[in-house]
Amino acid sequence: MTSLTIIARVADGLPLAASIQEDEQSGRDLQQYQSQAKQLCRKLNAQSPDRCTLEAGDMNFHYLIAQGVCYLFLCEASFPKKMVFAYLEDLHSEFYDQYGRRVPTVTRPYSFIEFDTYIQKTKKSYIDNRSRRNLGSINTELQDVQRIMVANIEEVLQRGESLSALDTKASNLSGLSKKYRSDSQYLNTRSAYAKVAAVSVFFITLIIYVRFWWL
Repeated sequence: MTSLTIIARVADGLPLAASIQEDEQSGRDLQQYQSQAKQLCRKLNAQSPDRCTLEAGDMNFHYLIAQGVCYLFLCEASFPKKMVFAYLEDLHSEFYDQYGRRVPTVTRPYSFIEFDTYIQKTKKSYIDNRSRRNLGSINTELQDVQRIMVANIEEVLQRGESLSALDTKASNLSGLSKKYRSDSQYLNTRSAYAKVAAVSVFFITLIIYVRFWWL
């Protein structure tokens, strides 16, 4: 399985730790993905959504931002999103415990490269087939993964559109969708009342007709 994990400081995109796993049989150009990952880390800021998935063909970039640090993971698009964000949460918890206080002061790239050992061990535990079978039992406090913003990596990197702008568009679309549902419910209710009123008028008219015509 081809995968890439990068931990970077959000303030300036400085890479703090990384771990790479190549699959020669896949024929994927991992250097291109590395370049995209570094560009993405440099584009992040305090206004960026704290969880996001970026589609890159048959691969996906997933990232989590916490305490000023970005945890980025590249994997196959078929890999369960719930498991990905559980993995990123795990990395955040351990990394922050070990290096959290030192993150703002380091100036050298990959200052915590030794964290690769923990990344490899943790990633293996999530990729393991037994973990896949037990996906439903993962004990995390993640938000609903279906609500995590999804965008395209090319839109963000090549077109220069910021993630915060995409997040705003997604929020606006969500708001419009809710308004549309509310308006639809209101119109459906009015329509139902109109039908009831029409039927009532018909029967009242019929009763009056029968009463005065036949009596």
